[in-house]
Amino acid sequence: MGRGTLRIYLGAAPGVGKTYAMLAEGHRRTERGTDCVVAFVEHHGRPRTEVLLHGLEQVPRGRLEYRGAVFEEMDVDAVLRRAPVVALVDELAHTNVPGSRNAKRWQDVEELLAAGIDVVSTVNIQHLESLGDVVESITGVRQRETVPDEVVRRADQIELVDMSPQALRRRMAHGNIYAPDKVDAALSNYFRPGNLTALRELALLWVADRVDEYLNEYRSEHRVSAIWGSRERIVVGLTGGPEGRTLIRRAARLAEKGAGGEVMAVYIARSDGLTSASPKELAVQRTLVEDLGGTFHHVVGDDIPAALLDFARGVNATQIVLGSSRRKAWQYVFGPGVGATVARDSGPDLDVHIVTHEEVAKGRGLPVARGGRLGRARILWGWAVGLAGPVVLALGLNTAGLGLANDMLLFLAVTVAAALLGGLLPALASAAFGSLLLNYFYTPPLHRLTVADPKNIVAIAIFFGVGMSVASVVDLAARRTDQAARLRAESEILSFLAGNVLRGETSLEELLERVRETFAMESAALLERESDVAPWTCAGRAGFGPPLERPEDADVDMPVGDHMALALTGRVLPAADRRVLAAFAAQAAVVLERRRLQEEADQARALAEGNRIRTALLAAVSHDLRTPLAGIKAAVSSLRSDDVAWSEEDRAELLKGIEEGADRLDHLVGNLLDMSRLQTGTVTPLIREIDVDEVVPMALGGVPEDSVGLDVPETLPMVAVDPGLLERSVANLVENAVKYSPPGRRVLVAASAIADRVEVRVVDRGPGVPDEAKERIFEPFQRYGDAPRGAGVGLGLAVARGFAEAMGGTLTAEDTPGGGLTMVLSLCAAGPRPEPLPAGEFRTEPERHTI
Repeated sequence: MGRGTLRIYLGAAPGVGKTYAMLAEGHRRTERGTDCVVAFVEHHGRPRTEVLLHGLEQVPRGRLEYRGAVFEEMDVDAVLRRAPVVALVDELAHTNVPGSRNAKRWQDVEELLAAGIDVVSTVNIQHLESLGDVVESITGVRQRETVPDEVVRRADQIELVDMSPQALRRRMAHGNIYAPDKVDAALSNYFRPGNLTALRELALLWVADRVDEYLNEYRSEHRVSAIWGSRERIVVGLTGGPEGRTLIRRAARLAEKGAGGEVMAVYIARSDGLTSASPKELAVQRTLVEDLGGTFHHVVGDDIPAALLDFARGVNATQIVLGSSRRKAWQYVFGPGVGATVARDSGPDLDVHIVTHEEVAKGRGLPVARGGRLGRARILWGWAVGLAGPVVLALGLNTAGLGLANDMLLFLAVTVAAALLGGLLPALASAAFGSLLLNYFYTPPLHRLTVADPKNIVAIAIFFGVGMSVASVVDLAARRTDQAARLRAESEILSFLAGNVLRGETSLEELLERVRETFAMESAALLERESDVAPWTCAGRAGFGPPLERPEDADVDMPVGDHMALALTGRVLPAADRRVLAAFAAQAAVVLERRRLQEEADQARALAEGNRIRTALLAAVSHDLRTPLAGIKAAVSSLRSDDVAWSEEDRAELLKGIEEGADRLDHLVGNLLDMSRLQTGTVTPLIREIDVDEVVPMALGGVPEDSVGLDVPETLPMVAVDPGLLERSVANLVENAVKYSPPGRRVLVAASAIADRVEVRVVDRGPGVPDEAKERIFEPFQRYGDAPRGAGVGLGLAVARGFAEAMGGTLTAEDTPGGGLTMVLSLCAAGPRPEPLPAGEFRTEPERHTI
């Protein structure tokens, strides 16, 4: 079964009649014999809409309970079981009640379409996701229910349901949309004439764009190349010259005269990269055309008139705006010019406007070949061969007498050698000089610059032509080689940038250093400012002496958006290098933005973690700290009461309760303070060498007697730790183990040496912890399983791990063989255990300082 079709009635505003039109369509299809059902329609108490529901089969709705109320939603399963040909579904942007099959109704519609059911639905223009901000700025109301634009764009049919603002307000006043008690508020707020007019314009423009997409798809599918003047599209041909601004403004005025006019500025660059256009001027013109509501396009083409016409026909343009030629009169010998050629080849369906400007006939430079493509040494050798070679050859041939044909071939060989070495100019010089020598020394009459035999004139002309041809081919090959090398270098650089974008590895400073090295500059800096009048600030720099005040002070500045620029000092870059520089500048802006987003994310993460800890701390204070306080308060109040004569045993029991509550408070507050020190990074351990068997027994003072067994050999190496932090860590581990150990089962504290580490293991026989929770139990305010609230605030293990890591150790959890949990505290050994000293001698410990 294929996918169903979707038809949408798009409303310009609430109340224009979308649901009415959908139900009317349902009646038409039913009358034609189509199996059509109402999957979900909300009439909102409008009598005319409710009447149209009669005569149509309605699928029972699903009922969902949420927060004590019962809501009705479309029952997707019921519609799928019914399997109609057409289903009517109102309010495509509706948000379903929590607990529904899908979060949004358009997702329900997608299921129906996937099942092969045709759907007719409705939606208002203000519910399109991309228009949310625009609608809010117009009406002052933020739409909470939205539908992605792509869902509506994929519809097979879209029909606009429209109504003039005056007619819609009359419908509102007559009570056909809202209840009478809501009419006045609606007319004075959302349904103001200005709001309705703006929403109507939004709907018309959106539908017009969709129609334009349909038209382009149709033209592409049917290969229609002729221009259909459905609306005015004006193409502006730019050369990069100063007249471009005049052309853009003129085109904008032409577009304003027609409804829905569109301006598209296009710059056509040669494929070999040779251009006389100013990058700065093109950037200014691009900004201008975008400010006027148009678009800018960059096209590559060697035949500029053909490329311009192909672009215009490709976008279905109706007019082309060109500037009068800047060439002088003598330059027309090279051809009629772009304007005349475009006007001649445009055909009857494309109008061409030639606009005059201040630069007309002021001259236009032709592309000039860059020097240095063959290398300075090679060019010098070419000039030497081209000028000295004919002289040396002439001196040698005066004595040999090989004949005119052989003499010309030898002179031609010298010209070819000059072309292979030095390119065009040395070869031309060699051909001209060789022709003169041939004519003077070897062509009758000898030693005169005249030629008696016309055949010799032809031979000399062929000789000169061959020399020029070879020289041109060599020069062209050199240009292509240079261009290939440049493109390869550019591709490597762009590949590097693309890789960094994907991996996110390069920092801003590293990227600027790469820019400085790539273009052999002295310094590189990324400058930015908040507004057009704000001062420039430096976001990052590399090299010595970068411009920090204004981009204009640099030798090269590349704008990035409106308030950012990449500034370089050292030399002026040629135009061809600015393409890669623009890529670097864009990447620098991306890296800067990524760094700031990362900083904001880190700050947000730190704030979130702090908020989580503060929230947990408040929860702990609200219960776990108040419980012992309440016990102490009750015991003290009982002892101070004169109404009861307490026996000595009762008084001792109450005092014991007070002492236990105070100890518990002291322990809780101590852990809270320790956790606070760890979170703020103020724990500074005082590391010194000490025996484990001196610290571990001291950590068992807070647990019941006979609840812990020790196995700490005296032969263990000393450990480099802070004794106080180690004692606190072991005490927390032992207390946690005793808390979860079953009655009658002792906790074992054992220590052993492994390589350069000393491990302290706290082993219990409690319920244990699953593998997926072994890391979570070390997080602050975590209590595993169904531990009661009185079991503490869940900081003991977090504090123990924090102290262990502060001393350079680790704390992990393992399963106890046979059941239970083993905490492994791994510490750094201080070195081999020292040999015992003879009686009466003492070992002095060097003084240590904590920095």
